[in-house]
Amino acid sequence: MVAVRVLHTSDWHVGRTFHGADLLTEQEAALTHIAELVDRESVDVVVVAGDIYDRAVPSAEAVRVATAAMTRIRRAGAELVVTPGNHDSAARLGAFAEFAAAGGLHVRATVEGIAEPVVLHDEHGEVAFYGIPYLEPEPSRHALGVPQARGHTGVLGEAMRRVRDDLATRPGTRSVVLAHAFVTGGEASESERTIAVGGVEQVPGSVFDGVDYVALGHLHGPQTLADHLRYSGSPLAYSFSEARQRKSVWFVDLDATGLAEVRRHELPVPRPLATLSGELAALLEDPEHEQWREHFLSITVTDRVRPIDAMRLLQGRFPYAVHMDWRPDGGVAGTELKYAEAVRGRSDIEIARSFLDDCRGAPPTEREERLVHLALEAANRAAVEKL
Repeated sequence: MVAVRVLHTSDWHVGRTFHGADLLTEQEAALTHIAELVDRESVDVVVVAGDIYDRAVPSAEAVRVATAAMTRIRRAGAELVVTPGNHDSAARLGAFAEFAAAGGLHVRATVEGIAEPVVLHDEHGEVAFYGIPYLEPEPSRHALGVPQARGHTGVLGEAMRRVRDDLATRPGTRSVVLAHAFVTGGEASESERTIAVGGVEQVPGSVFDGVDYVALGHLHGPQTLADHLRYSGSPLAYSFSEARQRKSVWFVDLDATGLAEVRRHELPVPRPLATLSGELAALLEDPEHEQWREHFLSITVTDRVRPIDAMRLLQGRFPYAVHMDWRPDGGVAGTELKYAEAVRGRSDIEIARSFLDDCRGAPPTEREERLVHLALEAANRAAVEKL
């Protein structure tokens, strides 16, 4: 290599669903684009900073999509360095690490391997890639031999001490660290699983001092905390709170002195997200809404009376409507009371009538009230027969 070019990505979450909708097609499209970038931009190394999968035991289809993506990246000419996040199973991801390394896929999934970098060479010398797997504070402090360490800062501090100690034995070596963590100053989204177990989840950026570039994973929005300290974010939006984020990857160039340049590349959006609001009839009939037909949609229905079977009707027009709220214009009448206060001194039929009114914004019809009476009478008879 003349000089090393790195593509930084993370949080693929392969196998994740979006409000129940399967995302494998969209995930495959996003990851295929990343492989095309590797070829077009002459990328030498792709680093994936955790959460390759969305769950510890991914489905067979999720494994197929992730494996195919890594194969395309490798065929495009790049080595891969991967480390697990808090959604992954480190043991499963690293099961065949030694064999995979022979094919250009380097998995750093163990505490013992934190100070064992993947070392590549260019005309300027060595570049060392260190992978820090997601470190759960309580078990990690014992595995790292620092039982006095507290929280994420304590265990990541020890991990980085090991990285710096190894670097000290490699004079002139440039360095890249992969880490899955919530670094202070980062902006969270609704779709990230909290890692605040065993102490405060955030760690200061100073923990990662002493290396040329830190490829962070966990937060789903692309962010720059310092020139050398960045989140790539996820390649797809995984909550409606991410609808305005411009998903991207970072191109990181290393020259003879270390970090030379970092460029952001925005990724295409396989299926955009949008929100709609209005009365059901207008949502179904207004031709202006046709532009949202192919979007993932979160829809708020504002009818004063809750429409029957609204989601099914909406999906008839908008196939990718995945979420619906009912918020009647003007709100639902009445004040919030504790249950005991709300039912005190009221008959069963009055409570049932009020329940229906609160749920859909309209009292029961005469026919519905007769049915409620019959149901209450049947329940009372059954209760008497048990005595």
